[in-house]
Amino acid sequence: MSIIEKPGLSKGYNRAEYLGESKPPTVREQLRGVMDSVLPACKDFESFLAALQEAGAEVKHGKQLSFKLPSAKRFTRQDTLGDNYSFEAILERISGKRTGLLKEKPHATTNSSVAPNLLIDIDAKLREGKGAGFEYWARHFNLKAMSQTLIFIQENGFESYEALAEATNAICSDYNQRLEKIRTADKRLAEIQQLQKHIKVYGQTRETYTKYRKSGYNKDFYETCRADITLHEAAKKYFDSHGYGRDNKLPSMQSLKQEYATLLAEKKKLYSGYKELNERRKDLLAAKCNAERILGIGKISSEKEMSRTHQRNDSHSL
Repeated sequence: MSIIEKPGLSKGYNRAEYLGESKPPTVREQLRGVMDSVLPACKDFESFLAALQEAGAEVKHGKQLSFKLPSAKRFTRQDTLGDNYSFEAILERISGKRTGLLKEKPHATTNSSVAPNLLIDIDAKLREGKGAGFEYWARHFNLKAMSQTLIFIQENGFESYEALAEATNAICSDYNQRLEKIRTADKRLAEIQQLQKHIKVYGQTRETYTKYRKSGYNKDFYETCRADITLHEAAKKYFDSHGYGRDNKLPSMQSLKQEYATLLAEKKKLYSGYKELNERRKDLLAAKCNAERILGIGKISSEKEMSRTHQRNDSHSL
């Protein structure tokens, strides 16, 4: 084993350095890539902006120029892209005064956490009117995504497409079963809350309603106690609609509290590892979809599943 001679001078690594190439490209990295691809053909800053728009980026003028790629949710200010992408730097790169970019730190490419990005359907995007700049960037992105897919498949020990498909189907089934259990628990928890609310109201207004009934449903009594009578009748209507009556007595508040606590504990248990399971599922779906496209086999149905993932990821939280 090696001996650290001066442990006080040792340097640690931050999260970004540790993850290295395993991270998917950020919005800023993608935007810088598009800028790098269109710059060589630009004669001035106006043609640079026009080339960006042709590549699919939106340009917003203000105190600072801002850009937005089709895949981004919000605009990114130019002054946050780095020294080589400021207004002055772009002009210098167009004129040839600035020829080289700052060297990037080397990244590790063998990290076991490498996750594949979904390949872009370039032909479909071009039919939507994307320009040559977008095509250049997208092809570069797809090459990197294919490399990440290969690394992911190798590191996870999949020796065939069938093995990858089997693992993907298994984790999707596990995820869907867990999600269905969570939804069932959520539904029952909501039902218990409503039932507790109506039982409480029913008990608080029972005496008033009994007097109202004994009065022969007197109109003056009704007007005096309208609020309590209305609430009591609403609670009774709720019980009837949910099958509570002579043969099916109302549960006690204590039993409902115990059931609620049990369901809540089960829901928390289901959520344990839920995020990790979902991330693993998305990685396998992306790898399977990419493998199908690269090998030209099967129907690429994983893309639909990937798109649905973003719609339901945040629909369940503790």
